[in-house]
Amino acid sequence: MAKESGLGMTCAVDDSTPTARSIENDMTDISFAIPRNPQDVTGIDKSGVERMLLLADFTITMNGVFNDAANKSHSVFKTVGSSSAIRTITIVHSGQTLANETYVTDYALTRAADGSLVWTVPAVLQDGTVPTWS
Repeated sequence: MAKESGLGMTCAVDDSTPTARSIENDMTDISFAIPRNPQDVTGIDKSGVERMLLLADFTITMNGVFNDAANKSHSVFKTVGSSSAIRTITIVHSGQTLANETYVTDYALTRAADGSLVWTVPAVLQDGTVPTWS
């Protein structure tokens, strides 16, 4: 595999039914991470820090443009504040797939001074499954 750009990436998010909806056309950017929590286990006999890795996690923030057409971003996220917000988020790029069960924690809309209407949606790992690319 060679170095690549992020062009051609897709991202599907479950709506509340749950049905995966391809809403990447509404997304302007996403940022995601698969961090591991380190624990400092340095004994008093050491001169350098000693660590071990603990739990894995997944976080994502999606940003996009408001679209209230059927099965687009607003229909996917509009129930976040009033119902269970467990959603599968599936990212696909260059034949690699990363799918995680997440809690969507917010659906924030911003109407800017220039008239634009955009959204930000953060989500975190829900089910304890270690995030793995396939």
